Amino acid sequence: MRGWLFLLLLLIGVVGQAQAHAYHASIMDVRYNSQKKQLEVAVKVFTDDLEKALSANQPRPVSVLEDPRPQLATLTTALLRRALAFGTKPGESLPWRYVGMERDHDAHWLYLAVPLSTAPPALYLRNHLLLDTFDDQMNIVNVEANGKKQSALFRGGEDVQKLML
Repeated sequence: MRGWLFLLLLLIGVVGQAQAHAYHASIMDVRYNSQKKQLEVAVKVFTDDLEKALSANQPRPVSVLEDPRPQLATLTTALLRRALAFGTKPGESLPWRYVGMERDHDAHWLYLAVPLSTAPPALYLRNHLLLDTFDDQMNIVNVEANGKKQSALFRGGEDVQKLML
């Protein structure tokens, strides 16, 4: 499984340099920070994909480069709340806070923090990000905690998984 995930990540990196992309993918990195007692989450999405999702049900298209930051924070937080849930047991949805976003060429990193007193032995994750927007959307998740790393792939019909840490 790790072999094909590595190849997929390599392909995303190479193709990600192109202006337009023929696939839809996000990459999420989740790490437990024992000093801050929180999961630190970073999600990388293509800017045009993010704008399409943020523009849904809006009176005009959203631009992450031009629209006011407070408006973008509100829209992005709402999108992420609909798409992501973190838990230490099945069905749980831990509170989290949106930290911000950062531009990275033709993509954006979205940052979240999930308070947790200790690193959990397992993480139940729902990642439905952009699955309603694009039929071919893939969400790759890399989790690191307790000195262990695990990767998972989320697609339509496979948007909830248990990751052992």
